[in-house]
Amino acid sequence: MNSQKETFQGRIQVLLPVPLDNSFDYTTEQPLCLGDFVQVPFGKKKLWGVVWSQQAVFESNVKTVIAKSTLPPLSDLMRQYIEWVADYIVAPRGAVLKMVMNLPAVFNEPKRARKKFQFSNNFSYRSPDLSEDQERVVVEIKQYINAQPYSVSLIDGVTGSGKTEVYFEIIAEKLSDGGQVLILLPEISLGPQWFQRFKERFGVEPAQWHSDLTPAQRRETWLAIQRGEAQVVVGARSALFLPYANLKMIVVDEEHEQAFKQEEGVIYHARDMAIARAHMEQIPILLASATPSLETIDNCERHRYKRFYLPERFGDACFPSITTVDMRTEGTRGNHNWLSSTLSEAIKQTVERSEQVLLFLNRRGYAPLTLCRKCGARVTCPHCTAWLVEHKKPPRMECHHCGHTANILKSCDACSAEEDFVACGPGVERLEEEIKKRFPNLRCLIMASDRVTTSKMLNEAIAKIQQHEVDIVIGTQMMAKGHHFPKLTLVGVIDADLGLAGGDLRASEKTFQLLHQVSGRAGRAEYKGSVVIQTYQPEHPVMQALLEHDRDKFIAFEQESRKLFHMPPYGRLVAVVFSGTDGLLVERTARSFVLKAPLHDQFEILGPARAPLAVIRGRHRWRILIKGPKELSVQKLLKFWLKGFDCPASIKLSIDVDPYSFL
Repeated sequence: MNSQKETFQGRIQVLLPVPLDNSFDYTTEQPLCLGDFVQVPFGKKKLWGVVWSQQAVFESNVKTVIAKSTLPPLSDLMRQYIEWVADYIVAPRGAVLKMVMNLPAVFNEPKRARKKFQFSNNFSYRSPDLSEDQERVVVEIKQYINAQPYSVSLIDGVTGSGKTEVYFEIIAEKLSDGGQVLILLPEISLGPQWFQRFKERFGVEPAQWHSDLTPAQRRETWLAIQRGEAQVVVGARSALFLPYANLKMIVVDEEHEQAFKQEEGVIYHARDMAIARAHMEQIPILLASATPSLETIDNCERHRYKRFYLPERFGDACFPSITTVDMRTEGTRGNHNWLSSTLSEAIKQTVERSEQVLLFLNRRGYAPLTLCRKCGARVTCPHCTAWLVEHKKPPRMECHHCGHTANILKSCDACSAEEDFVACGPGVERLEEEIKKRFPNLRCLIMASDRVTTSKMLNEAIAKIQQHEVDIVIGTQMMAKGHHFPKLTLVGVIDADLGLAGGDLRASEKTFQLLHQVSGRAGRAEYKGSVVIQTYQPEHPVMQALLEHDRDKFIAFEQESRKLFHMPPYGRLVAVVFSGTDGLLVERTARSFVLKAPLHDQFEILGPARAPLAVIRGRHRWRILIKGPKELSVQKLLKFWLKGFDCPASIKLSIDVDPYSFL
């Protein structure tokens, strides 16, 4: 909690939650302290901001503070954290502050938050039955984190090993000592079963922070967190920037997940920023994953993080058997369907045993590409260099990049041919169509983000699966992790090669992680599981490692290739993206930026070049990559570079330090 602070009057500097780096001068006649939330005039608006610094001299030629909030001030540590994040990701301080204050109504006559998130003084919980491995890891982690104020621990456990129960044990100790715990989840789709397990364990639901909350719920939760009344907070990446009163530990579940990287607005990786916050707060942080990122593995090997391993599944559960199907041979056998004969037979046998099937295809909609059969024209988005994806429910063509929708075409825009289109490739809806033709009596459920759009719908869908009202689940990546369905024993991967194409340096790593995670949904209880992976590249290192259950083999292969080309985590990358409505001006600006590069022998400039996704929402995009050694201070380099560059007002310049997306 904040201790008594020195107050002052006179001239102050206020940082505002706007995309600007500088703070603004105001005067005040009322006593204020650093971190106070104050309302000030800004142009024609009245904005809430934070007192960032002060000067003893009173001056009358600047505007005056309008009001001071009764909320406790933003802590010194939180202000330092905002400064650090802004410096690291090369973003305006005001833009980072906005993530903290992105709830204007909270500053207007705040009410006392209800204490529904608070644990009782006589805190207790239902102690679980842990395996020997779990008990060993719990003891080792407690000893490790209690030996020092700050530490980073990795719970590296196979799918179904009980990583969640392990960090619940660590959380229990922290809660009994008082303070707050933050748990970051990559997606809300992990939520329902997770929250159920938490409530069964601790007898109370944690505070939640995600985009599904109403403004009133967000206000109540924000206040409870700021006052220390919410002791456990579970949320998506933005929960990291809430003003905790007494944060004592952070947990990042599924730390490898790309969903932790925010790609628009303020661009940051929540896992990395969480580690930085833990270091600044001098508190422990736990990372958990069955497929840790190469960055985390590298930090473990360099002894910056400590790894704790869970090698076996919990209870009587065994690892599933894995089979690959070479789809290149299916056509020669006369099978031109999306399901191989091997997978079809496995589905038949599984449902005959009254068990359930998950068919995994990471592609929403009916078909990703629609062609005119007469002239070959592709149906594309008018605002992006992307195809429109056909959807059947409801019928529409949709761009999965900008959200543009159109009616199903009746005639070709290029040649005017009437209703002569062909759908290319499968989405989950097309797969459902084939399933219903082959197995008309089976009950199917599609689990995709455009079908399951709210927490209520997600809870209902999961309940249907748990109660065996569904035989076959057809799911995208929202089904790949975090779910536990005892009677789900068969996983079929429809197109294992989907993520391997393109110029993403992490393509193999991401594909391995995704397929390993989705394979882990099979056979998580007493029923033996099996996985059928359909691929056109059975010889690929990803497929071989999955087939042999040899994660270390894949990691060694991937590490060797990254080291060879000095790619992360053995080198640094920064992406600079220019975008605007005038394509020629965007190109000229990108080329001009490269010409202004400071002389330096430590880094290499790749580009400029059109981005793979060259137009999004009508804005043309060019990118450059800055590549350098791991020790390169990219922030100092970029700030020096930007000082000598005058970017046109109509061009947006975005900086992505440590990029995960190369679109």
